[in-house]
Amino acid sequence: MTTATSDAAPRQKLRDDDPEANLRLNPVKVAIGILGMVVIAWALGNMFLAFGYYPEKFGSKLVIGVLAVIGGVGGAAALFYFLNMFVEGLPRRLSEGFIPYAFVLPGLALVTLMLIYPTFQTVNYSFANSDSTAYIGFANYRTIFADNAFWTSIGNNVLWLLIVPAIVVALGVVVAVLADKLSATGEKVAKSLIFLPMAISFVGASAIWGLIYAYNNPGQSQTGLLNAIVVGLGGQPQTWLAISTAKLNSILLMVILIWLQVGFGMVLLSSAIKGVPEDTIEAARIDGASELQIFWKVIVPQIRGTVITVFVTVFILVLKVFDIVYVTTNGSYGSDVIANLFFNKLFAASEAGQATAIVVVLLVAVIPLIWFQIKHFKDEEAG
Repeated sequence: MTTATSDAAPRQKLRDDDPEANLRLNPVKVAIGILGMVVIAWALGNMFLAFGYYPEKFGSKLVIGVLAVIGGVGGAAALFYFLNMFVEGLPRRLSEGFIPYAFVLPGLALVTLMLIYPTFQTVNYSFANSDSTAYIGFANYRTIFADNAFWTSIGNNVLWLLIVPAIVVALGVVVAVLADKLSATGEKVAKSLIFLPMAISFVGASAIWGLIYAYNNPGQSQTGLLNAIVVGLGGQPQTWLAISTAKLNSILLMVILIWLQVGFGMVLLSSAIKGVPEDTIEAARIDGASELQIFWKVIVPQIRGTVITVFVTVFILVLKVFDIVYVTTNGSYGSDVIANLFFNKLFAASEAGQATAIVVVLLVAVIPLIWFQIKHFKDEEAG
């Protein structure tokens, strides 16, 4: 037995060092792999097209959902099975170099189809007319840059960007620090309640806060919480979301997003604060630092990376804010933002060219932030 094993090892080594083995192709595996991938891709494509164009043939949405899950998961498994067969059939050196890229390729193809291709098409259509049938050059950009509604939306977006991310980070840090001071049970309860709004959609949150901002005529019972408080204190009810003075209505809409996102900031920042080494805090206390000094000079510098991550994430979210404005005011009373203006241009005004031009402006504004966030993540990993 020992002899057989020892003889097998040199033979395996000879095969590994055999240059012909590195060049040998298995045409059967390669052919089956390619054929299998083509058939699976064709079947999945036709299946999902059938779901979209002929849903009545499947009886109900539940059946479509079950078939989509089975087909999607099973189809992905079969696709990777044939992909692996194709890679194994290649010459060994080529196979070993290609295999990492092969298994990333389907994901990249999906990203290209669903994200990169539509992005280039959007840029392309921004140079076309209202129904994208003819090119008109930079006319759409000249139109939107000459439109006061566009600049009002830009101004509102800037105001959102200046206020919302900063307040979310500030409140997230404060809530995280205060919650950590509670008992274990109290901390869990407090954090759960503060994080709970994250489970609510933007539309649902807007409906909830619409009840808080609701207005009834003077003399009537005020169902809106804010007006009920104002009337209870002897004041007059206000149409809060119709007040454009000092951008008050925009600020009241920001409150909704802040309420939704503070829990997100709290969770990340609390985790970062708990990760600060206790030794550094104890050393600062021994040196006579107050709790406030410890927070600003010991804790904050060590959670700087998380603070930046939360800030940039909320910053990008604010640039794309749409649901809250659409559900509450639809941009009326000077409260419009870029994303809502795009929606109304595309669907209400049927101006596809101007709508896509607005999206391209938004895309250009977001790219530097995404680049900064990626660079920050890489710097953190390198550090």
